[in-house]
Amino acid sequence: MTTSQQERLDRFRARQTAQDRNLFGRISGAALSSRSQAKRLLRSVGTLSITEWRVLWDLVEAGPLTVTEMATIQRTDHALISRTIPPMIEKGYVVTTTGAEDRRTSLVAITPSGHTVFDETSATMAQRRTAIKDAFTEAELDTFLALIDRFERIVEGPMPAVSQTEDVA
Repeated sequence: MTTSQQERLDRFRARQTAQDRNLFGRISGAALSSRSQAKRLLRSVGTLSITEWRVLWDLVEAGPLTVTEMATIQRTDHALISRTIPPMIEKGYVVTTTGAEDRRTSLVAITPSGHTVFDETSATMAQRRTAIKDAFTEAELDTFLALIDRFERIVEGPMPAVSQTEDVA
């Protein structure tokens, strides 16, 4: 290896080591790994996308919901759910009805066909959740979730004041 190649490799490793403590990168990376795993598992047992599966799961667990309610439950973008619903209607997995109290809202409900495809995948996804949960003690899980809650409060709120320190040569 030439000196130039070694220097580049050293810079790469130093940057990678520094980024191992970057919370934004770590959380993003963990979420990406989680989505990749979920995609692989869903493909192994059916044809649902992750978002389709989560919509069906919410509807099985909570009954008819609005898109806003599902986006809130899933902690995701409203537009992602909105884009997912029309193809799910075409596939026969869900139906929409106008809200009884507020005609500007639509409720999304699961169909028998949607229940069937959900049932085909639910055992695999339940095993995944159990495996992840079993990797932590209850105390560790509580701590982990509390830390995520704190991180979310920080990034969802106003930018906190940052103390300025001078480098002293």
